[in-house]
Amino acid sequence: MSRVVMLVIGTLLGLFLVFNFLVPMLVGLVKLALIVGVIAVALFIVVAVVSKSSRSH
Repeated sequence: MSRVVMLVIGTLLGLFLVFNFLVPMLVGLVKLALIVGVIAVALFIVVAVVSKSSRSH
């Protein structure tokens, strides 16, 4: 009986850790990656436009 209780407590603790620590950390990393990606794309577009405009003159 105590093994079942310990299994349930361990499972609940594991779920608590996953949903309170790992999921928010992964969401934060995805947000950071998206922000860095958007900034990189914007810089790429700016550099491409500036290089095309300076080449045409």
